[in-house]
Amino acid sequence: MKRVAVIGFGFMGITHSKNILQTEGLELAAIVEKDVDSVTRKIDDPEGNFTTGETDVEALGRVPVYPSLQACLNKHEIDAVHICVHTNLHYSLVKEALNKGLHVLVEKPFVLDVEKGEELIELARRKNLFLMVAHVVRFMSPYKKLVEIIHSEKYGKLSFLSLTRFSGLPVWGQWKEKQKDFGSSGGALFDLVIHDIDFAAFVLGETPEKVESTVLPGKLSEHDYINAIWTYPGKNITVKIEGGNIFHVNFPFQAGYQAVFEKATVSFSTDDSESIYIDTDTERISVNANDLGDGYFNEIALFAESIHSGVLTEKYSPESALETIKLCYLHI
Repeated sequence: MKRVAVIGFGFMGITHSKNILQTEGLELAAIVEKDVDSVTRKIDDPEGNFTTGETDVEALGRVPVYPSLQACLNKHEIDAVHICVHTNLHYSLVKEALNKGLHVLVEKPFVLDVEKGEELIELARRKNLFLMVAHVVRFMSPYKKLVEIIHSEKYGKLSFLSLTRFSGLPVWGQWKEKQKDFGSSGGALFDLVIHDIDFAAFVLGETPEKVESTVLPGKLSEHDYINAIWTYPGKNITVKIEGGNIFHVNFPFQAGYQAVFEKATVSFSTDDSESIYIDTDTERISVNANDLGDGYFNEIALFAESIHSGVLTEKYSPESALETIKLCYLHI
């Protein structure tokens, strides 16, 4: 049994915590949150842009809370941490955790500074510790199904892939403060649309030959809306990525994909999250999409398996997450 602490108890911290409770081989030993008194309230009234399953309020309520990682380590032996804080704290907290001999799962985006990311990867290597970035879309059932279809060529070769992701301006948790600290979160490009940028690179296995993009400013950064075209001339594949959070607060979260193959078009949308549709020239077939929220459990289960086995598959390496950061910069 590996003992885990979650650092940061906003929407993502709660999501990680409740999935750790369900993951075999992991024990949620502690929560680290500088505002200790807020934890009880957040357990009872979680915030976020979509639901990620039921919360075991009683179990979470029994987990001890500490204002800092060091205060936690003074009381507990910990094997790993899940870092679920705002982007501008990732570097310092990942570095602290690695230097204390802890395996790390850090929420995306990894870091905004590529050199700092390289430093952390080298530190983890020297310490012989696992460092993984939580790019959850790679693990979500509807997207895993698309990976399977692309790689199997069940409907022929892929020619066009469109990925979209929109939300209203986030105002829960510390997001209101981030409007005052303009650009510190990386904005929608690095916090929201990065999901689709990462997924496209993940499924296609390489950086596009050319990226053309239009970006618009919002309340969080100069790039809170992105509309991009990627080209892979050698593969005859075009990728379109569009998303952002320039919309008003109550605008609902929406994400999805359309993939055009030689024999069919495969599509999914959170507006109809139970089904993946496969359209040919003669029929429409629906396939069970399963639960989007299972992505969080799946990525945490992989992290747990890696700690126990001593092996992290290369395609989920921190190097792959850093390549995604570099790819994001190509859009601006």
